[in-house]
Amino acid sequence: MRRGAAFWLTGLPGSGKTTLALSAVKRFPSFVRLSMDEMRRIVTPAPTYSEQERDLVYRSLVYAALVLTREGKDVVIDATANLLVWRELARSLIPNFHEIYVQCPLELCRKREGARADTSAPKGIYKKAESGWPVPGVNVPYEEPERPELVVDTGVQCLDDAEDAVIRYIEKTLKAS
Repeated sequence: MRRGAAFWLTGLPGSGKTTLALSAVKRFPSFVRLSMDEMRRIVTPAPTYSEQERDLVYRSLVYAALVLTREGKDVVIDATANLLVWRELARSLIPNFHEIYVQCPLELCRKREGARADTSAPKGIYKKAESGWPVPGVNVPYEEPERPELVVDTGVQCLDDAEDAVIRYIEKTLKAS
């Protein structure tokens, strides 16, 4: 049986991860999208965003991706994963793992997050950071990928170009496996 591939879209909140993940699932309907925001609602329905809780939720996300890829499913993971340890855990467990860094300047992420409409992500997170709410890139670290397989810069690239780059990378990877 063919093992599935996992494509983890990581970046700051508001960088464009969800938009790119949804685009990938639209292009590859058999893909399973694993969303941190949806996972969090199930695993921690009253989130505190503590370090211990984040670790639990991210490890749950890695486990879900591992099980799905073992069963031959391809997955796209839509999750900030602000610490390298979670992405490296996935890389160490999932043989066909690919990290896609959705790079974007913090100020543009703030602007986008403030303007986004219907989304499963928490609303107003950058505003909440002002009162101490833990937000990656603001008052908790966001550790940039050390060796991503692909970088898309949504602060420079238009959405269509970023989507095309992600789709082309996935197509090339799937053909090679």
